[in-house]
Amino acid sequence: MLSALLLIPLLGSFLLLLWPGNPPPGRMRSLALAVLIAQLVWNLVLLRSFNPALPDLQLVETLPWLPGLGLEYRLGIDGLSLPLLLINSALSLVTVVCTRDISQRPRLYFALLLIISAAVNGAFMAGNLLLFVLFYELELIPLWLLISIWGGVDRAAAATKFLLFTAVSGMLILGAFLGLALLTGVADFSITPIDSDRLAMGSQLVLLGALLIGFGIKIPLFPFHSWLPDAHTQASSPVSVLLAGVLLKLGTYGLLRFCLGLFPQAWALVAPWLAIWAAVSVLYGSLAAIAQRDMKRMVAYSSVGHMGYILLAAAAATPVSLAGALFQMVSHGLISALLFLLVGIVYRKTGTRDLEVLRGLLNPERGLPLTGSLMTLGVMASAGMPGMAGFISEFLVFRGSIERFPLATLLCMVGSGLTAVYFLLLVNRAFFGRLAITPPSLAEVDGRLDIRLAAVAPRETIPALALALAVVALGLLPAGLGYLSESTSTAMARLPDLVAILNPGGVG
Repeated sequence: MLSALLLIPLLGSFLLLLWPGNPPPGRMRSLALAVLIAQLVWNLVLLRSFNPALPDLQLVETLPWLPGLGLEYRLGIDGLSLPLLLINSALSLVTVVCTRDISQRPRLYFALLLIISAAVNGAFMAGNLLLFVLFYELELIPLWLLISIWGGVDRAAAATKFLLFTAVSGMLILGAFLGLALLTGVADFSITPIDSDRLAMGSQLVLLGALLIGFGIKIPLFPFHSWLPDAHTQASSPVSVLLAGVLLKLGTYGLLRFCLGLFPQAWALVAPWLAIWAAVSVLYGSLAAIAQRDMKRMVAYSSVGHMGYILLAAAAATPVSLAGALFQMVSHGLISALLFLLVGIVYRKTGTRDLEVLRGLLNPERGLPLTGSLMTLGVMASAGMPGMAGFISEFLVFRGSIERFPLATLLCMVGSGLTAVYFLLLVNRAFFGRLAITPPSLAEVDGRLDIRLAAVAPRETIPALALALAVVALGLLPAGLGYLSESTSTAMARLPDLVAILNPGGVG
């Protein structure tokens, strides 16, 4: 059943690449949509077959591959990976739906999107460390091509920067996994090897440090974040949706699955420092967002801050905080995808993302009223407004972390308040006031020139409306996601070494 999540998008990409003749872009897009709808439906089938009461990997598939190297084809899902698989399927579909006017190499464009979706599925399902690295690296070149071919004016520099940073990330992760096998003397790359506790604490800290930097680049956390704003700025809006909503979650997933899961002793020792790192990353991302004039860069820097909450939750490693970490991954995926979609609409209709130029877009007659309303909803959700997805995720993170790291948690709360500040600046500058855009779309009204923006077609707003509904639904009805992930997050928090060091009194 799990292999189908690899075969459906991969076979779809091969079909696109091998399709005879020179089919029009619309046909390529329709085929990609059909493939991704099939993938989403299959994810729902898996959801029905999943037992949330079991914390271990389920529906496991295992085949020998290279047993001498410890590499085996092993797939499985649990309460941590299944929600992320659903988000990947949903946002991959949104990415194709909101892709329009791809006249340059449409066959390659949609094939690359399908390959990325398959690679992310494989990474979230991998039950073998080396298999995870293979899927982790598989998405690198397709995303680089998507930025370097269909990106903005400075796309080459941004794509190269992304490639270099992510390549270093992959090398550090692979080096840590190989080091674990070398130092333990056992070429067993099972996803949960017990052999790490045989290592000296110094060796554990070195391997954990390599993983933390590797996944910290991917997340990204300060100071390894500099590739992200450039990549988002130059990438097209659909690619930004995929990057922020899905691909960054490979880093946070690795943080929980491998850093916390493989080295609980070392993790417990460095947890206070990780909490400080989380607070610094949250505050830096928030302050950097306040300083931005470009709407897209502001949303990109907000991701740096919001990913810091996940590090704080992982450092605390309580059942509540780990549940909050998963909620934050899902909610950030939905909210960031919504914001990037809306920024893309604004840019297409006005020709600019400059907050010093945009004014009055909420104008009900001549502006973008629906886009402005959805943007207001999105920034409220990102700022943690009650009743929306951002609130429940941040509440769980802060509630689960404050007893163990009160100062770091309070600083992250300050960062959450700053989120409201910079997004209020965005909405106030771009959507309120008198409509004024340079260069404007002009129409003559009563003998004078008047700004009139092109209407937003329903096909452009339907994906944003769907994401907005999902953000509100998750905020009002969070129990379903909590039910899926509770047993897994509780099991991760009860790793013996974590309990012994972080919670010696057995309280909480």
